[in-house]
Amino acid sequence: MIVRGGCHCGNISLKLDWQPEPTEIPARACSCTFCVKHGGVWTSCPTGSLLVDVLDPSRVSKYSFGTQTARFHVCSACGAVPVATSDIEGHTFAVVNVNTLERLDSLVLKRMPVTFEGEDLATRLARRAKSWIPNVRFSGAHEA
Repeated sequence: MIVRGGCHCGNISLKLDWQPEPTEIPARACSCTFCVKHGGVWTSCPTGSLLVDVLDPSRVSKYSFGTQTARFHVCSACGAVPVATSDIEGHTFAVVNVNTLERLDSLVLKRMPVTFEGEDLATRLARRAKSWIPNVRFSGAHEA
């Protein structure tokens, strides 16, 4: 199943190839202050692939905090945060914000609160490597 999305102004667009087609899509509402303030509700398909296309890289800010192991790609023009990436052992993994996805049947979304407080760095990176999207490609002049 192809799921498309992106930021509000269209500078960052997403094409998530969700394989196999899901009966439900996890929508994890992170309780960290960044996600709460930016409406971050994240999903990933550990067997899928993601294409991120950026029209104007100068209008994308990358924000990291805490452990500095995740980068939130923020559109400077409209303020949306459609994707976050994490580099683990030379490989880029990603999650996408369900609030930036289009034509997604809300009935398949399984919303759940999550917290990662107290998670040590090794556990955090192992969780991401296991459950985040492993096949990530950026097109345009934007680098992950």
